[in-house]
Amino acid sequence: MHPPASRSTPQTSGSATSTDWWREAVIYQVYPRSFLDTNGDGVGDLPGITAKLDYIAALGVDIVWISPFFTSPMRDFGYDVADYCDVDPLFGNLADFDALLARAHALGLKIMIDQVLSHSSDQHPWFVESRQSRDNPKADWYVWVDPQPDGSAPNNWLSLFGGSAWQWDSRRRQYYFHNFLTSMPDMNFHQPEVQQAHLDNMRFWLERGVDGFRLDACIFNFHDQDLRNNPPAVKQNTVSVAECNPYGMQAHVYDNTRPENLVFFQKVRSLLNEYAAVAIGEVGSDDALSVMAQYTADGDKLQMAYSFNLLTNEKSARHIRTQVEQFEAYARQSKFSGGWASWSVGNHDVNRVMTRWGGKDATPAFANVILAMQLALKGTPCLYQGDELALTEADLPYEALQDPVGLTFWPESKGRDGCRTPMPWDANLRHAGFTEGTPWLPVPPEHLLLAASLQEQAPLSSLHFARKIIAWRKTVAQLSLGEIVFFDAPEPLLVFRRDLVGMPSVLVVLNLGTEASTFDFPESLAYDDLQGHGLPGGAKQGVVNLPAYGAWFGIQKEV
Repeated sequence: MHPPASRSTPQTSGSATSTDWWREAVIYQVYPRSFLDTNGDGVGDLPGITAKLDYIAALGVDIVWISPFFTSPMRDFGYDVADYCDVDPLFGNLADFDALLARAHALGLKIMIDQVLSHSSDQHPWFVESRQSRDNPKADWYVWVDPQPDGSAPNNWLSLFGGSAWQWDSRRRQYYFHNFLTSMPDMNFHQPEVQQAHLDNMRFWLERGVDGFRLDACIFNFHDQDLRNNPPAVKQNTVSVAECNPYGMQAHVYDNTRPENLVFFQKVRSLLNEYAAVAIGEVGSDDALSVMAQYTADGDKLQMAYSFNLLTNEKSARHIRTQVEQFEAYARQSKFSGGWASWSVGNHDVNRVMTRWGGKDATPAFANVILAMQLALKGTPCLYQGDELALTEADLPYEALQDPVGLTFWPESKGRDGCRTPMPWDANLRHAGFTEGTPWLPVPPEHLLLAASLQEQAPLSSLHFARKIIAWRKTVAQLSLGEIVFFDAPEPLLVFRRDLVGMPSVLVVLNLGTEASTFDFPESLAYDDLQGHGLPGGAKQGVVNLPAYGAWFGIQKEV
């Protein structure tokens, strides 16, 4: 292990303390398989990320979240971990990671890596040992249960990836629990040694110098030890699964989001505090907003959490307002005091926002206003690679699919491959400069027109806009630290104010629609134009005038 790397704490504006720097940060997610391939095997790698860190730094983001690169059989492309403390040869080696980390820190970037704690690969040595007998040292490190008298599964729990969450194992003559693929058995977090093993794994990476963790599927760590059946959902929940997936037909009361998770997160936070590191949790629970608030409350658990609530097909201004307002209402409750959200509209698990919300005819202007919205809402924005280029969802044929979700639920759901296609770096190079070999997923022809090389040469491109507005946000502390108050406005307008003690309020009016809009808004009379964001729009004599996908920001006038 390496000694802890020295960490410089960013200076913050407004009222954030040095330990709360992450509240003002912008996160950028890198999906390694699709970022840049440097060895010609068609799969992105760690040296590829290192080679493009200058590009990432130029965006003005603060944290780079890197999806899993650990040793894995890749049944779920790295989210099935076979060794938590090593790099899969597909991506490089530990020396490559150390080089990446050193270069990132030299550029002022912090590195956040995925931790997949709730389950492992069935090829992990822990599971290989566990399944050999009922009395070996790791026999209870996974969730093993006897069959019912008729041989059927222990209860009605379902897998997110289709079918029962129970898989029969002939060696132990028991079922094991898996929330995801059958090759991804769930670990038994009720066993203290399991918790400690994961804390030790996290310490391994903290010792190397990582700045934090994104906790994958963090609601799934614990299960109900009484194995009670889940009741039917009152209304089918399709926030985190497709409508064709029966998983959404249950209320997931007993198979995830158990209260023991809070105590474990306190242990995680204690470890993080030793290294001034941060964590963000992925919350895909039925009542995600309250769970986000609970998991980030009181300053003794996770710093941030995000959900799928803005990763759905629902795109109305009312929906966006409702999610933020409801979370803030939870976070103001005494039992959830201090909760903090991260708002994301795109990642490696959902269709790209340009297509999902913008539709087939979406223009770069749509991408611009959605980015502006993310940066203006209260919470830490999390951006997905390629969204700064306004990439659209790739429409891949069945024979090109790699994702087990798409292969299972085709054609009603095409899975997650469409948002995972390679980054288009150079329109003049084969496969857009992603690889010299055959890419693991094809580069859509339409993405060539959005390549970074072309956008670099176009001052009005989405890439240049992203750089401009992210830099501008850093000069407006109200947008990162202020409280948020929404105003009633007709669709598709989203209107809110950011209030920070000791500073003038900032008013935000966003047109999320395809038509120009005029909004009679007397409140705007108390504000002057706040310049520098780069979006079209204006206000005069109490009327806000916005073109399609326009915006107006106002700064409170001095009294």
